[in-house]
This record gives sequence, structure tokens and C-alpha cells, in this order.
Amino acid sequence: MRSIIFYGRTGKFTFRMLATVLGGQSICILLGALVARALAAADEGGGSGTAYLVVGIGLGVLCIVAAGLMRRPWGVTLGWVVQALTLLSALVVPMMFVVGLFFLALWVTCLVKGAQVDAVMARREAAAGDGEAADRVDG
Repeated sequence: MRSIIFYGRTGKFTFRMLATVLGGQSICILLGALVARALAAADEGGGSGTAYLVVGIGLGVLCIVAAGLMRRPWGVTLGWVVQALTLLSALVVPMMFVVGLFFLALWVTCLVKGAQVDAVMARREAAAGDGEAADRVDG
């Protein structure tokens, strides 16, 4: 499990996969914010519904920002924060716990498998580079 990182740079394939997960997660969070607003409006008359909507939109925007910052070493850390906040949003909309678990599983899978794919691609590029060097020496 050493490919699960909390801070640091990832390979090109990994950060693209992580950004894709965060992009999809932002859509679900934004829809969850609408659900939270509607539930609050139905229960209380709409007093805290606007607050739920604003916080949900903020979390959705944070997802998009984190997706854009995946190339930075702290982008992965920000992604973990988004995962935790998504799970915490279940305090308002209980079904967001299922959504949070789903995206957390995708996040961890992309970290693990993405690192494996990046390692294979690095080995192939190194082998191709060695082959070109051998062609130059022979030729």
C-alpha cells in the first residue's frame, strides 16, 4: 500500500485519473447541495437551506480547484480533504455518505492503479530510450 500517498507528486496518468474523479465528484456534490436546500426548505421553511446551498457549492468548487491543482505536490492533500468533507456532508444529507464512500473508493483505486500504470509507462520509456541509444551506437 505504499502507492497511497497523502502529499507529493504523482505521475501523469495518476493525476489525470484523480482529477477525473474530482470532476465527477463535484457534480454529485453540487446536486447534493440542491437536495440539502430542498430538504431544509421542506422541514424548516428555508432558513438554513441557503446556507446548505452555499456550503455545498463551495465544496463543489473546491473539488474543481483540487482537480486543477493535482499536478502540485499538495494537490493530493487537497483531494484527501475533499474526500473527508464529502463524507462529512452526510451529516446534512445522509445519502451523501454512500456518495462519499463511492468516490473515496474511486480515489484510492486511482492512486494505487495509477501509480502502477505510471511505473509500467516509465519502464517502457526507459526501454525505448535504451533501444534508441543502442541504435545510435550500432549505426
